[in-house]
Amino acid sequence: MHHHSDTPRTESSRQLPWPPGHTPLMLAPMQGLTNRALRALFIDWVRPDVVFTEFMRVNPVAATRRLSAGDLREIAPAEGGVPLVVQLIGHGRDALVSAARAAEAAGALHLNLNLGCPYGRMTSGLTGGGMLKRPEELEEIIPALRRAITGSFSVKLRAGYDDPRQIFALLPLFEKAEVDFLVLHPRTVVQEYDGRADHGITAEVVRRTRFPVIANGDIRTAADGLRLLRESGAAGLMLGRGAIADPLLFRRLRGEAAAEPDERTRGAELRHYLHELLQRYGALFCGETQVLSKVKGALAPMDDPAFEQTRARLRKAKTVRAFAAVLDELG
Repeated sequence: MHHHSDTPRTESSRQLPWPPGHTPLMLAPMQGLTNRALRALFIDWVRPDVVFTEFMRVNPVAATRRLSAGDLREIAPAEGGVPLVVQLIGHGRDALVSAARAAEAAGALHLNLNLGCPYGRMTSGLTGGGMLKRPEELEEIIPALRRAITGSFSVKLRAGYDDPRQIFALLPLFEKAEVDFLVLHPRTVVQEYDGRADHGITAEVVRRTRFPVIANGDIRTAADGLRLLRESGAAGLMLGRGAIADPLLFRRLRGEAAAEPDERTRGAELRHYLHELLQRYGALFCGETQVLSKVKGALAPMDDPAFEQTRARLRKAKTVRAFAAVLDELG
């Protein structure tokens, strides 16, 4: 934390969602995946240092109901003792500011603005990564949100809309507004998930800013994550698809689980993970079809060739019982 005598607000009054001097490992917000059942499983099993909600859509028109009743119920300072960051996606300064106030009133301690989701381009107003198309609007949105938010305020973003160096033009805005930390996924919005995340950009952003930068994108193994921390100087890591494919990545990075488990161990871990998910999704979602389609969503990022056949059979399973039967052949 830097203290500048000319800063009117004491930065220490804003608590980051992780303890000073610690290198946080965060679970990424992933639409359709990181719902409260999956977050609870991760918290109980591998305990990320920070978890994020799926993005909460800000209603651009209903001034009294900026966030849905369902979203408001999910808002909390923490889940199971792990700090919870509430992520907002939307457009328009006034709508975002009133949503941020509503979220804090509902108990949010940590708020994040999504400037990275590639799918924000599809909606009528530019949201998520689409907002990077109009940096001039961010010039008023970011400072207004900072003034409105009393807890931590962070931004999760892609390196640019179609130019991966756009981030460097935005850094002065984030610095001046005193954003607490950035989560950077160094791809462009239009790239979606193609190609490779260019963490050379992450390292450059870290060198050029004084606030913490959390690195996100293509962290699939403990070796990837440790190398990225070492080479970029990032303050922490955010794990997305890599964690959904292998939740124990959190523990591998901390040296608490084998960095490269053998196939039998991996099979047993997978079996435990997907059984747990079935059970928890059964309690959260209604009906077998929905439970199955939700659990199958977690199979998408799994690309371990050793389990390709198992994964294909799990995808084909028509009932929860059939799915569980395939799992029981593992480990």
